[in-house]
Amino acid sequence: MEPYEVPMQPLRTTRHKCSACFKQYKKMEHLIEHIKSSYHSVHDPKCGVCNKHCKSFESLREHVAGPLSKVNCASIFAERGCILCLKICSSVDSLNEHKEMCLRTTPRPIDTIEMLFPEDQMDMLYSESEMDISNEISSVRRREAVAIDCEMVGGGSDSSLDLCARVCLVDEDEKLIFHTYVLPQIPVTDYRYEITGITEENLRDAMPLKEVRERILQILYNGESISRVRLNGGKAKVLVGHNLEQHLACLKMDYPDHLLRFEIQVGFHDPYQDSVSVMRLYKRIRSQEHPTEVTIWVSNSPLSYSSSSDPWKPMAHESMTPDELLAISKSNYRCWCLDSPEASR
Repeated sequence: MEPYEVPMQPLRTTRHKCSACFKQYKKMEHLIEHIKSSYHSVHDPKCGVCNKHCKSFESLREHVAGPLSKVNCASIFAERGCILCLKICSSVDSLNEHKEMCLRTTPRPIDTIEMLFPEDQMDMLYSESEMDISNEISSVRRREAVAIDCEMVGGGSDSSLDLCARVCLVDEDEKLIFHTYVLPQIPVTDYRYEITGITEENLRDAMPLKEVRERILQILYNGESISRVRLNGGKAKVLVGHNLEQHLACLKMDYPDHLLRFEIQVGFHDPYQDSVSVMRLYKRIRSQEHPTEVTIWVSNSPLSYSSSSDPWKPMAHESMTPDELLAISKSNYRCWCLDSPEASR
């Protein structure tokens, strides 16, 4: 008689899958630690096909169009995905309509642009009557943004010192609101003409740095007091641009961190084109529709959670589902969508 044999049972291991990046963990506590440290949130760039969260738009591009992209995601993206903003449209016709709005032409060079306010009118920008109008507008509109770009020449014995020699500001409608050459405070040893297009002649009658700084701050403060600007911004404008830290240092200018939106990479080396490009990128991200408050269920009880709360206060994390954990996670940066009028209400 054959001995009784117990049939082999397949080994089943419970895997805990992150609802954002789809990583899997053997233990629930490992998933919880992952969610805490990854800062997944509704602000992450997300694949329009599989809904996977990515850390950046570059990693999202790799996911849908890179050499190791997912077959299904890549196939759908190739058919009806926007190569610029990476949005997946519902149809080819919808994609064609989207491209008309998304694919913008290159901004014109600054020499072809007329300034919105001539220099002799700058002092009139914030007259008493205009201040009243500004107060009325600011009460119903979002905080407006101004984009800045500076062109640098070289100073010092080895020309390694960056000296601001040209500055440009544009508003959200891509209108040129301020542009001038800037007189460096020390002698220029390299005009970097191949990059900047600036010559000695351009700087001969240039505006002194102190006056340039005063004009820029006048525009940015928007008639608001310095104390109010530093406290909560008031009516002051958001300042956007590439490498703002360097630009502000070269202008010897301070502006509150909570009004800065920086590190937008462009590279025309034309101050107007650069300013318009960073403004377009800023407005594109600001227009994204990200929910700012969600309701999750823990132990069959609703728990309202807003982006201003601490998501990791003591609660029953172990009993939460991956979706619930993702719902209480928040980003470690301030998304520009929070500058939108909907988010400010």
